[in-house]
Amino acid sequence: MDIILIQDVDNLGGKNELVKVRNGYARNFLIPQGLAVEANPSNKKQLEERLKVARKKEEAMLAQINNVISKLKEAPVRVGAKTGTSGKIFGSITSLQVSRAIRDQKGYDIDRKKITINDEVKELGTYKATVDFGNGQSAEVDLEVVAE
Repeated sequence: MDIILIQDVDNLGGKNELVKVRNGYARNFLIPQGLAVEANPSNKKQLEERLKVARKKEEAMLAQINNVISKLKEAPVRVGAKTGTSGKIFGSITSLQVSRAIRDQKGYDIDRKKITINDEVKELGTYKATVDFGNGQSAEVDLEVVAE
């Protein structure tokens, strides 16, 4: 029996996937539990529409991510830090400080968990950080650490 999964099912498939299972498994477990529906022509047409909408949403999201990446690469992000007389920073620069600097300077609110600083920042200078947007999309951002 062909069914369309409504939710992810372990060892069977993911949401909005068309799979073939035994009749009893579909009728006695998957369909009553609300995990799947029968793959009749009407439900197949609804599945196609859902997939088409999901593709459009993903394309719009990718366009927005590419826009953010281009803005982030335009100019370095300036991060202020308290320093001693020799130019060494008290402590180090964290992803939270980078996230706040991007929000203040570029206008984009990026979660600090998505930011990875490539080198340990202990002195003034220019460094690189990587912002991971998911879906294989990432951007390398230049950080300019300046004294406050």
